[in-house]
Amino acid sequence: MKVHSRQLYAADFEQMRKILFRDGPNEWNYITDESIELQFQLIRDGKAIAVLAEKNEITGFAILIFKEACPSKLSQHSHLSTMAYINDVVVNINYSGKGIGSTLLQKAIELAQKEQCEKVYIERHEENLASAGMMRKASFQIIDTFYDPKKRTSGSRNTSLLVIST
Repeated sequence: MKVHSRQLYAADFEQMRKILFRDGPNEWNYITDESIELQFQLIRDGKAIAVLAEKNEITGFAILIFKEACPSKLSQHSHLSTMAYINDVVVNINYSGKGIGSTLLQKAIELAQKEQCEKVYIERHEENLASAGMMRKASFQIIDTFYDPKKRTSGSRNTSLLVIST
């Protein structure tokens, strides 16, 4: 399995959208057409990249957003010009449990470091244990947990914000 970033084509975006809507939704994840379109537009604009896991097709991916394109709310933790943000990480259900998510996170961190990003941020539902394990394995640390009812509709409705220094 190759984990890398490369130029994306229309068929790649469609395959990624399919994986997101088929394998991404669960009670913990916040996935909307608007959020996907925003991420894809950031990629087209060169402000984000997709980190892909591929084996004859895209089997998983992470969206890595750079610097000023990161969510502005993160500016309370670091200057936007020094950070990256991982927005979505999703793995094809047929490949889940094989460490692909953790590998995608590690590659995203490496790519952020190459772009001179000092910190990489990521969010998850506070109670999403699968994401918690994957993020812990990649050495992310929780720095904040907050009530987030617009994004979280189940459980505690809290979002945990995590960071790693590169």
